Amino acid sequence: MSERIGIVALDLDGTLLDSQKRLSAANRKALERVAADGVQIVPTTGRFFGMMPETVRDLPFVRYAITINGAEVYDRVEDKVVDREEIPLGNAIALMELLDGYDVIYQCYRNDWGWITEAMRNKADEYATDEHYLKMVREYMQPVPELKDHLRETAAEGDVQKVMLFSRNDIEPEHELETITRAVAEHFPDIRVTASTCNNLELNISSAHKGRALECLAGHLGLTLANCMAFGDGMNDLTMVESAGIGVAMANAVDAVKRVAKMVTASNDDDGVAKALLDVL
Repeated sequence: MSERIGIVALDLDGTLLDSQKRLSAANRKALERVAADGVQIVPTTGRFFGMMPETVRDLPFVRYAITINGAEVYDRVEDKVVDREEIPLGNAIALMELLDGYDVIYQCYRNDWGWITEAMRNKADEYATDEHYLKMVREYMQPVPELKDHLRETAAEGDVQKVMLFSRNDIEPEHELETITRAVAEHFPDIRVTASTCNNLELNISSAHKGRALECLAGHLGLTLANCMAFGDGMNDLTMVESAGIGVAMANAVDAVKRVAKMVTASNDDDGVAKALLDVL
């Protein structure tokens, strides 16, 4: 390698974690070995920090995390935010007004917690793709009578980190999600649209993405993107995999991520992270 790797950035769902959201013994052992060599192990996720699985969040060698698709870079040791990129409150509310015209449920992250209209929370099983999403809604989404009203009434608490929506799970979602994506692009050109599951869209401010956040963290540590190795599988990982010195796509990654990756490893259910780390570092 022409550049020393100082950061290994890892998406969680579909990448570091297997299909049951577990951290395998092989992946953990590989991370321990790399961390012992002084490399920063950095989870990069669409979740906020407190929502990350304990098996990853509490790894003793994890200091930094890129969360909410790059909206926040967090230093756990100093308990401080290194960088944040958020949707202005008025824009977030306007986005939700647009989404009210579609058969979706939506929630938002704000100040590292989740918020959802109670009626949408109550019918989440009609929109959930699996038990893990339902668990997320039940444990990490605070229900309020009406989300937009709540945001207006608590405007002093600041802007919104992410708006996330799900279409119904009993229909083919592609057409409706494409329609929503086009509508968001037309009315909110400063919003970036990505996805992490087949019936989901995630809306961040355009400057909030994993590639930019990784570059920010690298600069904070006196490194560059050339010193980074990044793993991912979904569209919200694309900028990170594309920009890192060594971008790695999982075998189960979407084609767009594979096209920009420097290498493709085994799937998340076959210890692909461990295999790539052993091959490269």
